[in-house]
Amino acid sequence: MGTYLGIRHEGRLIAMAGERLRLPGWTEISAVCTDPEHRGRGLATRLVRAVAAGIRDRGDTPFLHAAAENTRAIRLYESIGFTLRRRSAIRQVRAPGTDGAADAFRVVRRCVRRAARSDAPDGRR
Repeated sequence: MGTYLGIRHEGRLIAMAGERLRLPGWTEISAVCTDPEHRGRGLATRLVRAVAAGIRDRGDTPFLHAAAENTRAIRLYESIGFTLRRRSAIRQVRAPGTDGAADAFRVVRRCVRRAARSDAPDGRR
């Protein structure tokens, strides 16, 4: 776990984003979320930009992933310079006898995104 940032309104946390997984040269941006009542105000954009800047300041490349059906998040990430790197399948496996055992091999598609290269027109990586 790394740095997490949040935005509060009247003392209540309404948006957040942070760092989770760190690999040599790479850091994952995770937990990007905004309270539904406060969406559409650019809060997630500001937070992702700030977290990504901190990661780049350390010399790492920020990356993140989003469920393929989460088109709103994908549009946000692409608008601030992230690009599709790979499509992955995530398999959810449950132990026999647990709730939902019938769909034990459900496959969830996710898109892994990375920050744009440092030669992007606006200087983002």
